[in-house]
Amino acid sequence: MKNLYSKGQIVFSKSGKDKGTAYIVYDYDKSYVYVVDGKLRGLEKPKRKNPIHIQITKNIDYDIKNKLENKDYILNSDIRKALAEYNNK
Repeated sequence: MKNLYSKGQIVFSKSGKDKGTAYIVYDYDKSYVYVVDGKLRGLEKPKRKNPIHIQITKNIDYDIKNKLENKDYILNSDIRKALAEYNNK
């Protein structure tokens, strides 16, 4: 099965209290996708989401993706800036 997720990808929550919230994929494994928003869910404690509860998009923030893949220093404010256009609707 082809992997649907990429680090730095923009996704939206489809259910729960955070329905409609934009997140960035921080990491993923076979069962879960770990997402961050830089506010309630920062880099120090990513939210574990079941993939069926996530709406994927084709949008990827390549600056964030490169930092995550290269394990470069990244701040929650970087995540918030990347998601600003998606959360202010």
